Amino acid sequence: MSKQNKNQNAEPKPMLFGRENYKYFFIGLALIVLGFILMSGGGSEDPDVWDPGIFNFRRIRLAPMLILLGFIVEIYAIMRKPE
Repeated sequence: MSKQNKNQNAEPKPMLFGRENYKYFFIGLALIVLGFILMSGGGSEDPDVWDPGIFNFRRIRLAPMLILLGFIVEIYAIMRKPE
């Protein structure tokens, strides 16, 4: 039996993750990226000037919580059984 015949008769392998899993993967990835975007910035043009904006709510609390939530969604996407 040739190699070509073996490939034609082989059954397709089932996907490891289902459609819902991939949806959750992308949602988690979007949350992580959004968290890092919200955390970035805040640099000062002049190093002699203090900018208290680096300690605002967005960078200290909101962005890390979004990143943590994104990782939790990613773990859920991996652990969820496909139908």
